[in-house]
Amino acid sequence: MSLEKVLIIEDERDVGELLAYNLSKEGYQPFLAQEGTAGLQRSRECQPDLIILDLMLPGLDGWEVFRRLKRERATVHTPVIMLTARGDEADRVLGLKLGADDYVTKPFSLRELMARIKAVLRRKDSEKDRISPEVIQSGQLRIDRGRFEVTLNGRPTALTTKEFELLYALAANRGRVLTRDRLLDLVWGQEDFVEPRTVDVHITRLRAKLAGPSGSERYIETVRGIGYRFREHPMEGAGTIVESEVKLKRAT
Repeated sequence: MSLEKVLIIEDERDVGELLAYNLSKEGYQPFLAQEGTAGLQRSRECQPDLIILDLMLPGLDGWEVFRRLKRERATVHTPVIMLTARGDEADRVLGLKLGADDYVTKPFSLRELMARIKAVLRRKDSEKDRISPEVIQSGQLRIDRGRFEVTLNGRPTALTTKEFELLYALAANRGRVLTRDRLLDLVWGQEDFVEPRTVDVHITRLRAKLAGPSGSERYIETVRGIGYRFREHPMEGAGTIVESEVKLKRAT
């Protein structure tokens, strides 16, 4: 059985070597890179099972490295643990919101980090079979990836390629909020000159085709200020913008 591969993108040599040594002791195969561009290249070469990413890198910083990793098909589903001296709550929230699987601040406990690495890899293994289901059913909506076909109430619904990919990306992550940037990465990938507003335009078209004006958020819910979420259960009748986070704040 091949060893699980862990790529460490860390500019502090002592930290990187310490992590590599301990990962080897735990039965993993570590790879090291000391700056962002080299880390991206290394990820293409070794195709890691997990990436540990420092955010404060020379040249190409960790935030941009993360964005590029999530644009590439080879690493779009690769879990990433952000490891950084940036311990502000805003940075942690941003990292997790963008799609990081965990966020660890320096100085860190080596024992705790190893436990987090194992937990993320276990979670990845348990979700492996659920990443790309061929068919997704939600109420009367059926999305068949193999046939590239969407039916609603048993009738085919004509979607463009991007509309289909956007709907599939949302439905495959049912119940999770996906930011506009994350949806751009999943659907448009490395295409140039695509703005976040493009997501909004396609969402509007999707809603019109799936539910009509009277039920605009029946399947796809707007989470104000963050992005979009495919509903766990489709709404009956007309939909309105759900602002559960705002209501919670007001209640407290």
